[in-house]
Amino acid sequence: MVFGQATSVIAAGTETLIVAGGCFWCVESDFESVDGVQAAISGYTGGSTKSPTYKQVSRGGTGHYEAVKILFDPDIVRRDQLLNKFFRSIDPTDAGGQFCDRGESYRAAVFVATAAENQTATNAVKAAQTDLGQKVVTPILKTQTFYDAEAYHQDYYKGKKIVLTRFGPKRQSEAYKRYRKACKRDERVKQLWGDSAPFVGD
Repeated sequence: MVFGQATSVIAAGTETLIVAGGCFWCVESDFESVDGVQAAISGYTGGSTKSPTYKQVSRGGTGHYEAVKILFDPDIVRRDQLLNKFFRSIDPTDAGGQFCDRGESYRAAVFVATAAENQTATNAVKAAQTDLGQKVVTPILKTQTFYDAEAYHQDYYKGKKIVLTRFGPKRQSEAYKRYRKACKRDERVKQLWGDSAPFVGD
């Protein structure tokens, strides 16, 4: 990879980490619970389509991942700590998607902007692989333009709007819980990581 000038610092005292771990609702929910994380924003990155919509990304062909931009205070939580949590909250042995969500938009990845970020991510991959005892296939990719997802995707996991689901009309927060359980995300993470899984049971 060839890296340009550091772009991770977006404001005084704040840095960014962009990751893709399947459904962005789940990644956003997980990381907004971490002390030192100021915000987690759902969006799209890694593809060629400019300003993509959810419909375009989920249909496939744009190259974009469902991703989350994590804004954090490095004086409270370090990048390596966030990455360690990230790898232990996904299935890094799966290259075709995450859990029940399959296809290019649901693949896992870590995005980096500098050589230092690349080294930190590489170290996190090695640690995850050692702890898991299996090959980690989640790639480290160069940061590309991050497009915020539509407003209704932000904080979906705690939304109060009524939405129609296969379980009938539900508040977004309840629909999210049912989706996550039906997708068996936490079940698979617990199977892989056991007590090292940072968000299971929260």
